[in-house]
Amino acid sequence: MDERPLLCEIIKRYEIASFTVDRRINALVKDLMPEDLTTEQYWVIRYIQMRERSTSSELAEVFCVGKSSVTAIVTRLADKALIQRIPDPSDRRVTYLQLTEEGVQLAEQMEQVIQDLLAGLIGHFTADEAKQFLELYEKLAHVLLHYESGLAALDPGAESETE
Repeated sequence: MDERPLLCEIIKRYEIASFTVDRRINALVKDLMPEDLTTEQYWVIRYIQMRERSTSSELAEVFCVGKSSVTAIVTRLADKALIQRIPDPSDRRVTYLQLTEEGVQLAEQMEQVIQDLLAGLIGHFTADEAKQFLELYEKLAHVLLHYESGLAALDPGAESETE
């Protein structure tokens, strides 16, 4: 039995759902943020908040963007006094990025706003549906983090060996 039509249908449904969710969530988040903050700037603030500090190179890798893009975002956030650059005393080549007190306050405020938004959306699922959704979403995240062969097909059996 040829499974290609089923696979094509699954991919099409995924693309439509992913596009809708990504665009709508970003629009909802943007509407909740202060006017002078972009969604990219917010996600950088949130990442640094979760890690306590980061480097520009780490941000470029995590967000899959060039270092010049990160530098532009970091400069704008530093100009707004939301992050500060802290040189590593043991290695002059390394500069850490850390939230300022204003950045911490904004991150905490926005975290609550985002949690309220997501709680309202997740409220449309039963507890079992929410748990199953998150388990599958986390599995997809895991697959993407370990996807090293470009567009080549993954070996589905290989993942179970790493867990």
